[in-house]
Amino acid sequence: MTTTPTTRWWWLRHAPVPDPEARITGQLDLPCDISDTTWFALLAQRLPRNPVLVESGLIRCRQTIGGLEAAGMALPPALVEPTLAEQNFGRWQGRSWNVLTAARDPDLPAFWQSPATALPPGGESFAAVVERVAATIGRLTADHAGRDILAVAHAGTIRAALAIALDITPATALAFTVEPLSLTRLDATAAAWRVQGVNWLPG
Repeated sequence: MTTTPTTRWWWLRHAPVPDPEARITGQLDLPCDISDTTWFALLAQRLPRNPVLVESGLIRCRQTIGGLEAAGMALPPALVEPTLAEQNFGRWQGRSWNVLTAARDPDLPAFWQSPATALPPGGESFAAVVERVAATIGRLTADHAGRDILAVAHAGTIRAALAIALDITPATALAFTVEPLSLTRLDATAAAWRVQGVNWLPG
């Protein structure tokens, strides 16, 4: 009898993006702050050796990987998966929720009525993010069965992975907190997903 080996997903949100105005980052390609060397050292100790490394292609993920390497973690070349990028908020990207509210943006009320399924103008819904992330997780889990997969990604991406693992609605998944540099561990077994931890913060 052949059994499917457990594939362990280690989801790491990228380091914080400095932004005192709290703008909507979305898929804007903005740099992050990797100055917390103590934090990176703790992460490097906890993360698995010789993982399959995956990232979204945005600079904040590449810089976060660089922070791990600077902390002494040996990592292979990353697989770049743009489908693991953050939600696209369209023309709202680069603006803050407060600015949009003050400007009485006409699309904002419908968005807050159904934030998981509503479309930001020119962007995509969170439900669409769940669909694209699900397809990529399925493919990579099959391609790297039994391995540790370290995915350096985004809050929306990780919430989508939790929606898939827990079989919950996109609206419910939006309730999860995913802090910068937090670690979420999801294991794909033959029978089901197992949630080992969510939003773990070293220190």
